[in-house]
Amino acid sequence: MLKKAGLMAITVLSPTMASAADIAMHRDPGCGCCEKWAAQVRQQFGRKVQIIDDARRDVFQRKMGVPADLASCHTAIIGGMAFEGHVPIADMKRALATHPKGVTGLAVAGMPMGSPGMKMPGMKAQPYDVVAFGPGGKRVFARHGG
Repeated sequence: MLKKAGLMAITVLSPTMASAADIAMHRDPGCGCCEKWAAQVRQQFGRKVQIIDDARRDVFQRKMGVPADLASCHTAIIGGMAFEGHVPIADMKRALATHPKGVTGLAVAGMPMGSPGMKMPGMKAQPYDVVAFGPGGKRVFARHGG
């Protein structure tokens, strides 16, 4: 118990340890692919993902600084960063570990086939970019497929 209490104190005090907290994911109400993505995040991060049906998610996206042209079906907040859409977990972990200057989040615009949560039998994967965004503008963070 003492060890757990110490970890909780570190979590509150250290931004790098904030990743130990639960993950909040705001989604378009009833979107099923969001649940598939959340399951992968839950497994890879080993943390609970709170799924919030949000009929006014566009307001939440603006508050989190997600550019409108990068919108998708869900927005997750992890370690103070916003992750819009079907961002691969490896890219999320890299961004959280490095906190690139001027970047407040990553996005995969739309819902590209083959991205995490969007893999379907018999459907060909589409190439897609993961875009970093924030006060430093927008730039390609990673490319996948094709």
